[in-house]
Amino acid sequence: QVQLVESGGGLVQAGGSLRISCVASGRTFSSYNMGWFRQAPGKEREFVVGITWSGNIIHSVDFLKGRFTISRDNAKNTVYLQMNSLKPKDTAVYYCAASGTTEYIGVRPHECEYWGQGTQVTVSS
Repeated sequence: QVQLVESGGGLVQAGGSLRISCVASGRTFSSYNMGWFRQAPGKEREFVVGITWSGNIIHSVDFLKGRFTISRDNAKNTVYLQMNSLKPKDTAVYYCAASGTTEYIGVRPHECEYWGQGTQVTVSS
């Protein structure tokens, strides 16, 4: 069993930066593929970016590389999402997810066995 707890969300002005974190319980964190999703009010959940157990980055085709950066620290059982040049359209609840079966979390979210409760990110204009 793995529990995921996100933190670090908040209110930031457009153009600003924010780093959110997801801490996982359990001893097998390093074997999981991790990903960040987000859901804005009235919209469907969408994939942001993923990182495989081996450290490979899986980008969503809808996002330009460079604004959002994912990383993981297996010693701390933590995955991070660094968000730069934030825009009001980035406002959403951000969720982390873990999959032990697929590296392609973005196209197979149903294979994510574990999800966090989400952290709110609000970008003001």
